[in-house]
Amino acid sequence: MSTKIHATVDALGNPTGFHLTGGQAHDLAGADALLAQVAAGALIADRSYDAEARVLAPLRQAKTEAVIPPKRNRTEQRAYDRDLYAARHLIENFFCKLKQYRAIATRYDKTKRSFLAAIYLAATVILLN
Repeated sequence: MSTKIHATVDALGNPTGFHLTGGQAHDLAGADALLAQVAAGALIADRSYDAEARVLAPLRQAKTEAVIPPKRNRTEQRAYDRDLYAARHLIENFFCKLKQYRAIATRYDKTKRSFLAAIYLAATVILLN
């Protein structure tokens, strides 16, 4: 059984939200659950979140800048702030810290509920350090 962890972090790299999906699920499934919670001036994400109807339009409606590189197969390439996109390493750093906890990295817990609880516990420890 594989699980994908979707997370949001603030400008300092502190965790702000989590959502779990099946390992075969697309990243947009996590975006649907987490975008409603985001209250920021800008959202930095990778190419997999370049979806007009599910991500970009709701962000425009919320007056949030989308710092998402366009997919290579887009007919019209969108501009994005490359300097701000460099801060995407914060989410990657958070996942590296989270994977230091063996129970998270190897998914010891069998149920979604207990695995999510372990993620929240590890994120709390990370936040307090």
